Amino acid sequence: MAAKNQTPAERAETLRKHIEEANYRYYVLDDPTLSDAEYDAQMNELRQVETEHPELVTPDSPTQRVSGQPADEFAKVRHPQPILSLANAFSAEGVLAWFERIRPLIPSDTPVAFVVEPKIDGLTVVLTYKNGRLEQGATRGDGIIGEDVTTNVRTIRGVPIVLRHEGASTSSRSLSHFSALPQLMAVRGEAYMPIRDFERMNEALLAAGERTFANPRNAAAGSLRQLDAKLTAQRPLRVLCYAIVQWVNGDAPSGSQSPATQWELLHFLRTCGFPVSDIARRFETLDEAIQYCQSYSELRDTLSLEIDGMVIKIDDLKLADNLGFVGRDPRGAIAFKFPAREANTLLKAVTYSVGRTGVIIPNAVLEPVRLGGITISHATLHNFDDVARKDIRIGDRVIIRRAGDVIPYVAGPVVSARTGNEQPISIPETCPYCETRLVRQEGEVALYCPNVECPGRLDRAMEHFVGRGAMDIDGLGSRIVAQLIDAGLVDDVADLYSLTSEELLGLDGFAEKKALNLMDAIANSRHQSLERLIIGLGIQHVGEVAARALASAYGSLDALLEATLQELDEIEGVGPVIAESILQWTQRASTRDLVKKLKAAGVDPRQDRHRTPAAAPGPLTGKIFVITGMLSQPRDEVAAWIEQHGGKVTDSVSRKTSYVIVGDAPGANKVSKANQLSVPMIGEDELRRLV
Repeated sequence: MAAKNQTPAERAETLRKHIEEANYRYYVLDDPTLSDAEYDAQMNELRQVETEHPELVTPDSPTQRVSGQPADEFAKVRHPQPILSLANAFSAEGVLAWFERIRPLIPSDTPVAFVVEPKIDGLTVVLTYKNGRLEQGATRGDGIIGEDVTTNVRTIRGVPIVLRHEGASTSSRSLSHFSALPQLMAVRGEAYMPIRDFERMNEALLAAGERTFANPRNAAAGSLRQLDAKLTAQRPLRVLCYAIVQWVNGDAPSGSQSPATQWELLHFLRTCGFPVSDIARRFETLDEAIQYCQSYSELRDTLSLEIDGMVIKIDDLKLADNLGFVGRDPRGAIAFKFPAREANTLLKAVTYSVGRTGVIIPNAVLEPVRLGGITISHATLHNFDDVARKDIRIGDRVIIRRAGDVIPYVAGPVVSARTGNEQPISIPETCPYCETRLVRQEGEVALYCPNVECPGRLDRAMEHFVGRGAMDIDGLGSRIVAQLIDAGLVDDVADLYSLTSEELLGLDGFAEKKALNLMDAIANSRHQSLERLIIGLGIQHVGEVAARALASAYGSLDALLEATLQELDEIEGVGPVIAESILQWTQRASTRDLVKKLKAAGVDPRQDRHRTPAAAPGPLTGKIFVITGMLSQPRDEVAAWIEQHGGKVTDSVSRKTSYVIVGDAPGANKVSKANQLSVPMIGEDELRRLV
């Protein structure tokens, strides 16, 4: 690579070849040969050569991926042929039914093989090459007319500006006739954003106080449709290609012909320099293809990109083409869709509830929508800071997700669907249940109702108390909690232990067996640990980590009630904010009355007093973690996993914190504190890579 004895023109050409080869190996072969520093050094040297000798600048130089002034709007582009979508199947039976419908159209003596590829959750692009050079990039649009986004497409490093001519060197014996490229070729692909890159981008936007994106697909679409290509270039876009929609030989040698099969086509695209999926596979039977699709229903979370299914294609392209269409769906392929993890629907209104600690929680009232096998009509909006950051409005089309495939929440609005009639979500000044004036504590996002006797808290407090992570009273769900409160049978959680089977039988839906089962579950909960009871009591800021530390340090509720601020502050995993919150809780008369009632009911767990033992040695030994936001698993399970590997989990960010694990809708206070203290923020994937 030495520049010795090279003219500026030769040096520029050498650098261009090395940089394009590095791009090909990184984005296509996933086999990088240059470090980031080496790549940047070569790019900088090429820029310097071209600056000193502007006559050497070529349109296809790697330095010219971003050029020109921002556009006023995108020009319209007519595609060379319709860019069609696929029919969907949601089960193996659906795929088999698809093939049964087309089997009579296939000659009986014709063997049929299949190619399976991932169905990428991104934005379709059409890349047109003339004489091997990128001529145009366009969005799918309505399938007939798209938008010209050529300048933006050029900024995606995985998109080849000049095609390679190495088809003959492939190991496939049938590809030798691809050594010559056609005069004109249009390739279909999918622009997407890798999940981890998307998360990093959102974390940076959040730290900068800017609006984040709801999901990688929205981020990719928004990035590709920027009028200023320089902004697109700053976004971590990638592309995967999978089809040829136009092939014109023109003056090319007569031996140059398009691939005969989908499997050959994928190999050909890769040799031309296009990124192609590395999980595409060819199968001789449909059963094998279906099994492969089903395997990725579970493996989808191991991929670096979002997919919402797999696509099964008939390998023989001529056969597939001869099968024609049904409406606008080609018969020669079917999309095997996975169960949905997000949907979009109308946000009709916002209601407010009071959490167990008095926090006011905004909740979305939705047009009912099916997601992951259930109908969702309500979802959490987390907090008002999250609402403002995402700019969610009443009347918006919104994206609904399920955290850990369980809890539905609003990920963000579909801004492009706005009509102008949407209304901002107002922040209440008084509690919707007791009309007490709401307060916001310094350094926190949440609004609180300071009335500890607020009637809006009881159902939340009780649901939390009986939940799996606390007292774990099986069979006592939110509907039954509401029945008990409405019937006047409970005024606090201690009243659960004085319920009788006769009282339960008086409630709607209770028969003798159901009543006895619930009574047994309540009685068994008396034997839960002190840690579980402290969690269940819902002390503000006290999570699993702090509860475990308090149980170890004090051994009983009586001892905890007599704790001093200094003692609490010295406990590992507590800290000054949590210590102050615990002290306020212990000094309330209502707290002491509740503890007396629990003890009278036989709920008084005790354990030996000791400090929390050091975590077992492991790859995370010496590292301290804080978790914020909604993860793919419950927080206590993630915390337990960290501790199994030697790490420690605390509830608040400090200078001692090694990493903050950031999930969906993270707490702005913890993110801000992490930025302030320069504590690294990572996602679940990075956490697991640490181990």
